[in-house]
Amino acid sequence: MTGFDITGTSAPWVVFVPQGAAEIRRQLAGLEAKGGQVHHFDSRELMTEQGIHRSFAQVLQFPDYFGQNWDALVDCLDDLCGAVTSGVGIAGVVHDVDRLLEAEHFRLFVSVLCQAADRANSAVDLDGFPLDRPAIAEHFVLEFREFDREKVALRVGQPDLTVITGDGFVAAALNPKEWR
Repeated sequence: MTGFDITGTSAPWVVFVPQGAAEIRRQLAGLEAKGGQVHHFDSRELMTEQGIHRSFAQVLQFPDYFGQNWDALVDCLDDLCGAVTSGVGIAGVVHDVDRLLEAEHFRLFVSVLCQAADRANSAVDLDGFPLDRPAIAEHFVLEFREFDREKVALRVGQPDLTVITGDGFVAAALNPKEWR
């Protein structure tokens, strides 16, 4: 299993894997060894858009002014505080994603995670000006109990994302033709 590095600041941003994948465990440990943090999410709490906003705000300590919408989620994920990232980075691990795969908001959720991570992993703002912080490693791992690579790739695929498949994983990043 290769083709992604959740310890660094390069795409892909969202990785879909079978539960307990050894490569993911190794990379999560590597991120923590660098000083980064791993945050866990229960997919049962992400079955609605409101549940996603509530869960992410709680786990990642969003500010009180978090707007509870998709754009605000991108903004808050892009601007995570040092207490959450240790100034190094984060990996958000969503467990038992099988139940989310057919949710109406699943594709949008994946796109939002990619948008936020694309911004967080950059040292420049949307206009190309340097930020007052270094790039922060930010990736999301979605774990499946029953992993069907082709089914996941089909469900994740959409024009604004580039989806790649490899031995035992599917990964997504923003499609540069749509976003640049």
